[in-house]
Amino acid sequence: MKYLFIHQNFPGQYVHLVRHLVSMPGNEVYFITQPNGNEIAGVRKIVYPRDERPRINCHAYTLEFDRAIYNAATVADTCRGLRAQGFKPDIIVGHSGWGETMFVKDVFPDTPLLANFEFYYHYQGIDVGFDPEFDSVFQDPSRLRARNATNLVAFEGCDWGHSATAWQRGLYPEAMRARMTAIHEGVDTDIVRPYAQAVFRLPGSNRVLTCRDEVITYVARNLEPYRGFHVFMRALPEILRRRKKAHVVIAGGDGVSYGMPPPPQSSFREQMLNELGDRLDLSRVHFVGRIEYHDYLNLLQVSSAHVYLTYPFVLSWSFIEAMASGCLVIGSRTPPVEEVLRDGFNGLAVDFFSYGDLAERLYGALARPAELRPLRDAARETAVQQYDLKSVLLPQWQKLMNDLVRRGHPTAGNAAPKSPRAPRAPRRKTAADRRAARQ
Repeated sequence: MKYLFIHQNFPGQYVHLVRHLVSMPGNEVYFITQPNGNEIAGVRKIVYPRDERPRINCHAYTLEFDRAIYNAATVADTCRGLRAQGFKPDIIVGHSGWGETMFVKDVFPDTPLLANFEFYYHYQGIDVGFDPEFDSVFQDPSRLRARNATNLVAFEGCDWGHSATAWQRGLYPEAMRARMTAIHEGVDTDIVRPYAQAVFRLPGSNRVLTCRDEVITYVARNLEPYRGFHVFMRALPEILRRRKKAHVVIAGGDGVSYGMPPPPQSSFREQMLNELGDRLDLSRVHFVGRIEYHDYLNLLQVSSAHVYLTYPFVLSWSFIEAMASGCLVIGSRTPPVEEVLRDGFNGLAVDFFSYGDLAERLYGALARPAELRPLRDAARETAVQQYDLKSVLLPQWQKLMNDLVRRGHPTAGNAAPKSPRAPRAPRRKTAADRRAARQ
């Protein structure tokens, strides 16, 4: 089959799917994207230029939509070039969020288009206004309504949509959900797995952390409020006071992925360090920035307790990868997390804003590792059973795409949103478990 993928940051969410498809004999995989240095052997990468135009006489509400129109028109022109070369895809898969898929059907009207719909914006009840400590760039509901224009136009111009989780799919209007499937991108649990012999070397130091150490981990693309960085930092003085041997490793950059930026010439990391001052033992708090993927996996593998906090927003890959690594995950009681995490079964839940409760949960996790071992095992099992790339998600993706090519729509099983499995009852503690917990 001939596949055409579209995503401004190749390969984006489609990395696993593209690698799978290109490995199968007889497939041709093309990928339209903006300039970057990423490559996948066997994929024909077609680059279109970024929008560098100055914004002149453009209403503030239409800035993003204007850029989306540029992306859509440029991608459509790129598709016309492929068509002129004799290329006609059997299916097109692309991300709608930056407008790239809006005009593709005007070029390939007979080819099914499966578009990623990641997030539908709401003025109330979701991320905007969730955290009163920080202003939202979308306090004006009219501006937020305008931002959904790309979502709506892109949906009108596709055959079917997909969202990574059932909660994200549920944010869209009912009429749109009828043509959307909840399907995650998947995690390769053969690679992302527990490893008792893992080591993590702190950058710029001779210090090596292993599973025998008390290691609290936190990972985000950027250290910012949307991922609860401020709440996590405020929990650290108390937990470090109570656990004298604990080390905290924080991975992530100082940029902004979501929400309002910090004041100029500053970062949220600097803000929190200034706020906490000498209450924070910086000899045991390690900011490692953005790290290579294998180092990131080693970090998860040595983790004693992994904290994942998020506004009601897109669920991070790192959350599922932490579960697949067998981490004891302490997650926020917010809808995207609660779709996967069951408190006391495959992790621990905490109120997003309560850094006191978070410190208490961290203390319990470090003080009772043997007693809480079944939660780590259940986290791994959840990741394998629901999110494993090879055994679960790739077959679902292949079926979804094949259904669109052959029938123009998914069969009933794929059309329905994926529902998390009901958790099994926790394992009863044995006498050995109780003895270990007392030690």
